[in-house]
Amino acid sequence: MSHIEDIVDALEKKISKVLQKQRDLEQANRKLQEALHSSNQELQEKEQLLVVWQDKYEALKLANSMLGSDDNKRETKLKINALIREIDHCIAQLSD
Repeated sequence: MSHIEDIVDALEKKISKVLQKQRDLEQANRKLQEALHSSNQELQEKEQLLVVWQDKYEALKLANSMLGSDDNKRETKLKINALIREIDHCIAQLSD
């Protein structure tokens, strides 16, 4: 009978260790999920900031070319032509 009790005790200890390991892993998983969520949120903020800076850069390039900078004259002319076509299209729609 003592032998069976020893086996049961050993089995209980192993089950206890497995359960503790499971709890530890679940806790580690929760921490990793929180870190992932935080990183994703930070990435989205950085992407939004990048878009803002890209827009500012494009506006600055356009302003520089309008002030006489030779670097981006072609781009500026294309942008102005596109705006003129868009305005012409709007006028045509209004006159219909």
